[in-house]
Amino acid sequence: MSRKTVAELREYVEQRYQYREEAVLAALTELERRGLPEPNAEALAAELRVGQQQTERREAEVRAEAAEQAQARRVARGEAPPVLAAPTGPALYSPGTIALFSILPMSTMLGGGVLLGMNLVRLRRFRALVMLVVFVLVYLVLMTNLAVLVVSQGVSPILAYFLFNVPAILVYVRWFWPRYVGTEPFRSRSMLPPIIVCFLLSLALQYAMPYLQKQQPPEVQQQMKELEGMFKQQ
Repeated sequence: MSRKTVAELREYVEQRYQYREEAVLAALTELERRGLPEPNAEALAAELRVGQQQTERREAEVRAEAAEQAQARRVARGEAPPVLAAPTGPALYSPGTIALFSILPMSTMLGGGVLLGMNLVRLRRFRALVMLVVFVLVYLVLMTNLAVLVVSQGVSPILAYFLFNVPAILVYVRWFWPRYVGTEPFRSRSMLPPIIVCFLLSLALQYAMPYLQKQQPPEVQQQMKELEGMFKQQ
């Protein structure tokens, strides 16, 4: 712009819609340097900067689209491997992780229910969370009594354990998940933190169990000893 005449510089300003915003801004700067600023230079410069940002954004979108099309052509010709899109959406525990924690001895169906509940909280599905809590409480009462009855009839405790947990898994992944999580994309959360928490809780419960048993009434202690002996016989 320093080599252009004043008339040429003013043409950039007057005919600014024919030129790029950065060229018009440069002409305004040069006029001001020569002591011939435009009367409304500040307002015009602000308008041009907004237009420049919009132009740059459109050009970036065009370049990105062209790059995607070029990459797609290279993939179609076998010149480049397909690029997998990065996972999007909220970070959730997957159905597989929920099922795994529902079957682990140190967590059982309670662990899977907790992970599913954390998903519902993250998705702000609080009504579904209330339904999940009610289901878990009712299920625990019914299935605990049923499991004790089944074991007392001579059924293997291992089989009773699976009968206790598997129905809950099916409800978690076949009823709650499709209705309240759906098919929306999500990022799978690591299962390492829940594993560590379950391990620590199991360890603490193991050390606390003798003390808790001593605090129970004598008849409850006797029932617990009978149940423990029943498991050992199996």
